[in-house]
Amino acid sequence: MTGQPVLLTDRLLLRPFVLADAPGVQRLAGDYRVASCSLAIPYPYPDGVAEAWIATHKPGFEKGMHAVYAVTHSGDGALVGAAGLVEVNRRHGRAELGYWVGRPYWGRGYATEAARAVIEYGFSVIGLHRIYATHFSWNTASGRVMEKCGMVHEAHLREHVLREGVFEDLDLRGILDNEWRERSSASAIRECRVC
Repeated sequence: MTGQPVLLTDRLLLRPFVLADAPGVQRLAGDYRVASCSLAIPYPYPDGVAEAWIATHKPGFEKGMHAVYAVTHSGDGALVGAAGLVEVNRRHGRAELGYWVGRPYWGRGYATEAARAVIEYGFSVIGLHRIYATHFSWNTASGRVMEKCGMVHEAHLREHVLREGVFEDLDLRGILDNEWRERSSASAIRECRVC
């Protein structure tokens, strides 16, 4: 398999993570308000976890399991967050969309822009049929990101996951390749090149 491509949008550069990103990941994802929106981000964020997480990306990409991106400003290269496709299931043509954005960058549309680029990549490059995502039901901001990407609300899963000793409701949203194509007259990615 060739290397993971870089995705360029109007304001963002999505590139593979490198170990030098670890302090930024720990600082941004380690913010309680960011970590509390995810099942996967620990809080407090221990030393070494970002490095271990980043070390899984290249082998996972090479095995076709996921494509995880560092979301950065296209101008200055500042780390904004992460976005990617995980749980890639080629047999069934589906993958799960995941993303997080550091709190200093909330409210600027970066999550939506990055999510759109990853969805486009999943459909046009990987050849997926379906992309889905979940969010805590109370996290309406994440639900709005998914809606702006054309994802349809498919289910409300009552007390589906245990987070910090509390059973939480999840909402499931999804989009199919043909729905994405009908909705998107222009590509969400300006450029896609292998690094």
